[in-house]
Amino acid sequence: MFVDGAWTSSLSGETFTADSPATGETIGEVPRGTRDDARLAIGAANRAAGRWAAATAFERAAALHRVADEVEKRREELARTLTLDQGKPITEAQDEVEELVQYWRNAAEDGKRLEGRLPNSISAGKRVLLFRRPRGVIGVITPWNWPYTMPAELIAPALACGNTVVWTPASTTAIAAVALAECVAEADLPAGVLNLVTGPGAVVGDEIARNPGTHGVGFIGSTETGRKVAEAAVGKAAVLELGGNGPVVVLDDADVDRAAEATVIACFLCAGQSCTAGERLLVHRDVQEEFVAKLARLVVERVVLGDPFAEATTLGPLNNAGVAEKMDEHVADALERGAELVSGGARAEGFPTKLYWQPTILDGVPADSLVAREETFGPVAPVVAIDSLEQAIELDPPSSLPRAW
Repeated sequence: MFVDGAWTSSLSGETFTADSPATGETIGEVPRGTRDDARLAIGAANRAAGRWAAATAFERAAALHRVADEVEKRREELARTLTLDQGKPITEAQDEVEELVQYWRNAAEDGKRLEGRLPNSISAGKRVLLFRRPRGVIGVITPWNWPYTMPAELIAPALACGNTVVWTPASTTAIAAVALAECVAEADLPAGVLNLVTGPGAVVGDEIARNPGTHGVGFIGSTETGRKVAEAAVGKAAVLELGGNGPVVVLDDADVDRAAEATVIACFLCAGQSCTAGERLLVHRDVQEEFVAKLARLVVERVVLGDPFAEATTLGPLNNAGVAEKMDEHVADALERGAELVSGGARAEGFPTKLYWQPTILDGVPADSLVAREETFGPVAPVVAIDSLEQAIELDPPSSLPRAW
């Protein structure tokens, strides 16, 4: 872990094993952080907050550019670490690293341009000045599907605005998180400005969200966990980017070729493990047969399940057993309810781990099936027939969660 400018073990002395979803091999031992570890990091961030806030926006921007420089120097190493730890194909990993550079550089430049205002005053003899101040210490809790860019999406703007950060990543991509923290460490930011605490989200993440020493919380992950984070962080500023079940809607006047092309990316990028994935395909009956046929052909031509380190591979393994089990459950449920299996439908054989799932197309999926109501987060394209745009709208939201969420 990286706390107060130094690499450190957990106070408990405990670790957990990091295993690659791609190869099955153990790739590291990671400190199992505790609440006390999180409290130490929060204390370090608070001690650093005044100095970091006092720095000019241009000084902070220069520091963030140094982080981006370190990422660029280590781009190939970072990409390989990402593929080994997360499982995504090396070409996708390389794209994520390139995007990571831009996240840090964009935040650096945006931070220079945070403007105040001079609102009108009711009194002719007074001026009203509105200016921005850092909020303080920001707790950041991030997922495993994009373990570089999702943290940067929250951390880089927070730092650019003069806040300090305590960050806990998803345990299943903690090795990638350490690699990113190494880039920050090499960029020579003041001690305590960024702190990384690895460990169980229910322990470390809860402490970061709940502790009065954090003054804002950023979270990216599932809606269920986001609800818990919001409850723990009540009273604090919070940014929550949660999961969903967003549809691709294909109406009878659609360009079916373009719709099928877009769907391949929507359903199979990052093995479908994305909050912006096409979780449901609501397809008008008049074009349903044509759409499914073209989608099936494109999946055969373009979706290559294989060794994620091979350049030809476009679909790697799922990241962890939990998401693979959800795929098992959702696909089986859809078939039991009468969906037609067009392709895939099971875990793939002959790979180093059981996390490789065949790219799957389901046609005629009932609207009440799990794959149509919940976020599957896997390489599946479930086609639900509709008769009109109005029907597509009526199917939203399919979730059983309260509307307030």
